[in-house]
Amino acid sequence: MTTRRRTVLAAGALAIPVVAGCQEYGNEQPEPEPPAGTDDGQPSGQESPGGEEKPGGGAELAKTSEIEVGGGKVFEAEKVVVTQPAAGDFKAFSAVCTHSGCTVANVEDGTINCACHGSKYALDDASVQGGPAPRPLAARKINVEGDSISLA
Repeated sequence: MTTRRRTVLAAGALAIPVVAGCQEYGNEQPEPEPPAGTDDGQPSGQESPGGEEKPGGGAELAKTSEIEVGGGKVFEAEKVVVTQPAAGDFKAFSAVCTHSGCTVANVEDGTINCACHGSKYALDDASVQGGPAPRPLAARKINVEGDSISLA
């Protein structure tokens, strides 16, 4: 009977790391808050990476012509995605997936898509359309002046 007991304990010891690994997978990290200042994390009036200074303090992200109607564009350095769900209606959201913190990959087929685990978000309000994401992408503020889109 002693041999049998040792076999069971050994098998139980091997199963523990597997269970612990599964618990780690679902452990979500909250999206970090930007530092004080503007919504892009830069103090007001400073230039953001990748663009020229704009009156509101944010750098130009794109020209309006670069964001197609029913589509959008991901700006990795700024961790923002800009969409145009309807003509002239530009929206911006955090590009950090709410599931595991990956940066969303693209905007295709009418959704904002994360390639890490397949989460999909709506163009107009970033609500979850599919995948394991637990909540929508956070809204970001942008300024659209003439043909220029910049972070607010």
